[in-house]
Parts: sequence; C-alpha cells; structure tokens
Amino acid sequence: MPPAEDHAVPTGEPGRRVPAGWLAVLAGPLSFGIAGPSLILTDVARDLGHTPAAVTWIVTAFGWAIAVGTPLMAALQSRRGTRTALTACAALVLLGGILILAIPVLPVLVTGSALQGLGTAGLTTIGMSLAGSARTMGLVTASLATVGSAAPLAGDVVAGLLGWRAALALPVLSLLALPPVLRRRPATPLSAARFDLPGAALLTALVTALVFVPHAWQVATPVAVAAGMAFLVWLRHRPGGFAPAAVVRSPVFLVAAGTAFLLAAVNFGMMYALPPLLAEGAGWTGQQVGLAITWPLLLGGILSYLVIAVTARAPFQLLIAIFAASAGAGIVLAGLNVPPFALLMAQALTSIAAASGQGALATRAGAAVPDGARPAAMGLFNLAYLLGAAFGPAIATLFLA
Repeated sequence: MPPAEDHAVPTGEPGRRVPAGWLAVLAGPLSFGIAGPSLILTDVARDLGHTPAAVTWIVTAFGWAIAVGTPLMAALQSRRGTRTALTACAALVLLGGILILAIPVLPVLVTGSALQGLGTAGLTTIGMSLAGSARTMGLVTASLATVGSAAPLAGDVVAGLLGWRAALALPVLSLLALPPVLRRRPATPLSAARFDLPGAALLTALVTALVFVPHAWQVATPVAVAAGMAFLVWLRHRPGGFAPAAVVRSPVFLVAAGTAFLLAAVNFGMMYALPPLLAEGAGWTGQQVGLAITWPLLLGGILSYLVIAVTARAPFQLLIAIFAASAGAGIVLAGLNVPPFALLMAQALTSIAAASGQGALATRAGAAVPDGARPAAMGLFNLAYLLGAAFGPAIATLFLA
C-alpha cells in the first residue's frame, strides 16, 4: 500500500509546490563534494601521511557514489514517495559527515565521502524531479554550478578556519532545505512495479567499473564491457525494470545524457587541472588560485540560468552544437601555452557549457519520455552527468601525475 503522504494532494497543486529557492539549496551543496577538495588534497595527504594520488580516492568515492546513488534514489522516490526518499538521503548525508569529522583515517574518509555522495545524489535528483518549469530547473542546476564555483575557495577557507575535515563535510549544508521541502512537497505518483534488483545490481556494477577505468583501465574496461552487455540483455528481458526501456531507447534522451557526460568530464577535469598549472606558472598561493578560479566558475553558474531560459525553445540539435563548441574551445585554449587569464577563460567556457547543458538537456531528456518514466529519466540523466564529474578529476590527476 503506498504511503498516505503521497496521496494527500495531487501533483502540482499550487499550495504544495516547493519554492525554487529551497530546491536550489537542496541540490547545490552536492558540488561541495566534487569541487570543494580541489585545493586541500595536498594538506589532507600531508596530514594523513599518504600521497596526493591516494587521497584523491576521497573525491573518486564521492563521484562513484553520486553516479550510483542517482538512479537508486530515483527508484526509491518513485516506489516509496518523496518523504521516504528525502529522509533516507538526509540520513546518509548526515552519517557521512559524522564519519568524516570524527575519524580522520583514509578508509573512513573514503567511506564517509561515499555516503555523502549517495545522499546528495538523491537530494539533487529529488530537487530536479520537483522542478515544475524550465526556469525552476534552470535555478536548480545553476545552484550546482554556482556552489561549484565557490567550492574550491570555500573549501580552502573552511580548512584554514576549522580544518580540512570540516571542508570535506560541507555537503551536509544541503540538510538546511530538508524541513521546508518536506513541508511543501507535492504529491508524486508511485510505481506499483516490483523493484528490479538484478537491473539495479547490473547498472551499479557497470557504473562502478566505469569509475575505475581511469585508475585501472586494463581490468576495469573488460569488466565494464561485460557488465554493459549483461545490462542490455536484462533490459530486453525486463523493459519496464530499473532502467525503463522507454528511457534508455529514447534517441533524444541518449544524446542528451551522452552530451551531459562529456560536458561534465571536461568541466570538472579542468577544475582540477588548472590550480596546479596556475600555482606553478604564476606562482600563486592556494587562496590566490581559489579566488582566481571563482570568477569563471561563478560566471558559468550565473550565465547558465540565463542561457537555459533563452534556449528553452531552441532546436535540440542547436543546443548540442553550442554546448559542444563552448567546451571544445575551452579544451583547445587550455592546451595552448597561454597566460593565466586565458586559462581562466578556458575554465569559464567549460563551466558555461556544463552548467547550461545540464539544465537545458535535462529538460529535453525529461520531456522525451512518458510522464511515468520522468523520475527514472532524471535519475539516469544525472547518472550520466555525475559520472562525467567523477571521470574529470581522475583523468586530470593522471595527466598531472
């Protein structure tokens, strides 16, 4: 029997629509887990007695968790309702933060980061699924980009004031939005289908193998291929399962999700590649680098809201071309022997492309599937984007090693 809370008010009733600002607060702090550690990993490595490559697993674990957690938490929301999903995700975020603050040992930090990733992935997906318009969706995704723009500097400042453990626990700020979102949540239709455990397990195995590809491609690549083939076979057997065939077989959804993956990988890879380049080339300190990269990331977050609104009726193919061109121009510029200002412009280009692309393409991906498949579509779309966010830092670290 579905919970009574999800039958109290019909979906979309004005009196129960969550204000867009609270949805932004719910989703935005996820970016602290991705971008916040970018300037403090050296300090973490020094204090723990590990190499920078070893402590990068804190970020990798977060990236893996947000990728895996996004479809899992979307499934939880569609089957148990928004209240249950919000409560479960909040508990994961809180537990992860407690572990990070209480036990500064690398395996525990990695575990705490993963728990925070699982929880914030769910909160972000819920926030996007509750967005009732393109403008609201734009504000939610712009909050991710805006928080991400300030995250490196915020992480460095918080680490200086309270220690790097507090900086790693910044995703808990998403819990500030929990009471108002719980109170104003709209009713959501629940899925009566039985939970597809094999499908969830196969997708989790596929995502896990993909996350490991940049670290151990010789082993992870064949595992990812095998998991992907098994997942496709299961999809034919269970078209209405964990990843609905109506979503996975939609050309618009596939192109939108694939583009979002590439845009995120480029943007977050640039976010981790630029600080050492700026520190070495310009001789800047950590805080100077943090201040410097804030403006291009912030510019991307602010402009993304405007871009999403302006392009709401633009042809889908035009959106793909614009975002791909912006990200490609950023890569080319960063690959040249250019002064610091030009490197920051490269970051601005990739930031605008990723932040705008996430919101605009998410709207198109959701509209391309049946209404009942929208939560699953948002979960899988965000999986693709956040998988790119996990790939980017790992690839950047390999190039800089």
